[in-house]
Amino acid sequence: MELEAYFQSYEGYFWEWTTDEDVPDPSGYHENNLISIPNVGAIAYRPYVIEVLKELKDQGFPPFGALLLVLYALQDGYLNMDGVFYYLKKHSESFGTEKKDDIEPAMRFLKNLNSLGSSVKKGQNKMVLLKTVFKNTHNILSAGNSELIIKVFEKRPYKISASAEKKPLTFSVVNNDIKVLALLQNTFSTTEAIIESLKSVVDIPGLEDEVVQEETTVDNGKDFIQELTEDPKTFQVGSLIKRIWSGLKIPMRHLSPGEQPIGGISDMTNKGDFNRMLLSEFANEDEVFMNRVANHEALYIQREVPPEENIFERIILIDTSLKNWGTPKVLAFASAIAVIKHPKAHSECKIFALGQNIIPISLNTTDEVIDHLNQVSPVLEVSQALEKFFNEEHTEKELEVFFITNQENLEHQKLQRVIHENRDRLKFLVTTSSNGELNFYKHHKGTRKHVQKMVLPLKELWANPPKHKQGQAGSGNGIKVLVPQNYPLLFPTPKDRMKTFLYEGEFYILSNKKQLLKTYLSDNYYNRNIYQNTSIQRGCEVVLEDISVKPGGQFSLTKNKSGDYILAQYRPARNILSKLNLVTKEYSELNLTGQNIPPGYRLLYFNKSFYLHEEHAPFVFKAGTEGNISIEQVKNDDEIYRNDVKNEAEINRLKDRGIKILSNFTRIGINAADELVVSKWALTKHDENAYSFDKNTEEITVWSAQHKNKFTFGDGSEVVTDSRGMMTFMSSNKNIPAFYVPSTHYGYLALATEKEFGGSEYYLPKETKLKVREMDDMYSDYMDAFIKHILEYGA
Repeated sequence: MELEAYFQSYEGYFWEWTTDEDVPDPSGYHENNLISIPNVGAIAYRPYVIEVLKELKDQGFPPFGALLLVLYALQDGYLNMDGVFYYLKKHSESFGTEKKDDIEPAMRFLKNLNSLGSSVKKGQNKMVLLKTVFKNTHNILSAGNSELIIKVFEKRPYKISASAEKKPLTFSVVNNDIKVLALLQNTFSTTEAIIESLKSVVDIPGLEDEVVQEETTVDNGKDFIQELTEDPKTFQVGSLIKRIWSGLKIPMRHLSPGEQPIGGISDMTNKGDFNRMLLSEFANEDEVFMNRVANHEALYIQREVPPEENIFERIILIDTSLKNWGTPKVLAFASAIAVIKHPKAHSECKIFALGQNIIPISLNTTDEVIDHLNQVSPVLEVSQALEKFFNEEHTEKELEVFFITNQENLEHQKLQRVIHENRDRLKFLVTTSSNGELNFYKHHKGTRKHVQKMVLPLKELWANPPKHKQGQAGSGNGIKVLVPQNYPLLFPTPKDRMKTFLYEGEFYILSNKKQLLKTYLSDNYYNRNIYQNTSIQRGCEVVLEDISVKPGGQFSLTKNKSGDYILAQYRPARNILSKLNLVTKEYSELNLTGQNIPPGYRLLYFNKSFYLHEEHAPFVFKAGTEGNISIEQVKNDDEIYRNDVKNEAEINRLKDRGIKILSNFTRIGINAADELVVSKWALTKHDENAYSFDKNTEEITVWSAQHKNKFTFGDGSEVVTDSRGMMTFMSSNKNIPAFYVPSTHYGYLALATEKEFGGSEYYLPKETKLKVREMDDMYSDYMDAFIKHILEYGA
């Protein structure tokens, strides 16, 4: 098999070659350097995949698609496995029943890999795991052929471009990939089987703990609490648990009747029938005897009970709605772990997160605690999920349920009703608050009794958080979805900026987010019949990001002989003149204290040089654009001032112009009018071909679940937000391509795909190959179809 054939991509298949322009490839060929699952997420960068293949070449390469599925399942952090399974199921339906028999075991194998402990899925241990599972696997390439593919790639990496051109998908391609995973499931039917196979290959520290992770007992509770306290991400939760233990008054263990005392002193009571009274009581004087009986001081023997099993099942429900976010949620998780890991709690306990859905969770490792702390449901209260829990999913009566929620949530009438109707099974109600107050209530014989109030000194307990361990900041948990530097349409131009420049007829902006932006004025500026800002100026594109510059002072921009952008900065308060190459990051500065530069001098650019200039001064200071920063005193030239006046007049066209950008995305959903809702704004049609975000007045019918900057709907459709003012929509319906909409609360919007554009010309790039269409047609073909697919899934 040749290189092109092994790395070949296919139309409609679960993976594709893409290009990340921001990440250079060590091979020198920077195109097609990333492998991703459309509308799901990245699998891996090409250099990493090549390194994995180099490790496997001695035993032969497995089918490339099977390898990619395994690599994705072994990633840490949040994974959209449902999105992957969507593709696999779709292909099983396309190619008949033969593939359906393999799909289910293939998916089970990927789930088993995904549920392995993190120590197995990192570094060299991960390579050992890959070698183990793919050793002598089905349809493997020979070692010689595998080594030849690596050699060809090292000499001619650009050959990948031929593989990136997608071919029609065939049955044999799917069969090769899925069959491998199905057979691996037969060999490694459980996570324990995978761990056992690794033990025979290599000694991995902590490997014994990987199997037991799912059934953690109280024996390691003390160590677990210590781990939570030492980890900066779980410190707040861990530091509360022992304090909660010290004051907790609810029963931690229910003894089964078979464990009750049936003899000796512990079997005596001061209430009972006369036939159970101790004979020694009748030896008292009559008056003493009657007093003991009347005052419940007489002793009786308890009735013996035959042994039987404890029939109660303990369940903890944690409210993850919007109002239970922040400190109340930290208290909720600390309370749940305090109940589960209490030294006297020997019974098993199930935990569920209540939000838009009922999600079973586990809190046995720090990674699990971090992951679930980061999850938030977009609903305001969880009465619907709580009612569903009792009436549909857990109808049995032998339950002991703890429900943990924010005190404010109890004001909702719907939630009050559900709690009251299920008070026989909802034994304990725990409420949290932002000031550290915990209240425990118990339902007994139809009434709610306040058991205890506990106020945790949060300021004291959280006074000394642990410092981040080295390398911890880059952990895979809670990482945002990466966004591109630019999109097919322009960004909205921000109002907040450090400086606006005019260089060689082009407008540039140094934004407060330390980006260099390029913006435009349209030809309509000189048309007096057009008065709207959005018809005069255009949006912007990002030229460079992450500029290391301190705010304040004066700025000027140019390019050097190599074409690199050079940013000069003059800070009069500190008498510092500096110069930064925005491409190479080369920086130099000069202290001007000895030059005695008077106040009022301004930093300007003129004729390939920077100047510290004052209109009436006979001499000014000149600094070159090449090399390290240095200045010389030169005679003033009137042309410098006249050029500056012209530049300022042009720049004033952009003065106070800009759009209010929606950057704080709290929730995304669909309202009763079938409109997209972002935070409190609904995407509404105003006139023909005119759409904008206005305040939402309709009830929200469908919410998405948020994970950092990604919002996922129930059907798998996703919205990825970019705080610079852009949203990416990726439908689970593969007939709807990815499309983009600006997130601004001003003026009319636009909608674009990689090939088409509709809406306000404000967002249309100056030089573009996009096909321009009517906005109504674009909205109907993309946004309306996106929303309808989500609603049809919910129905």
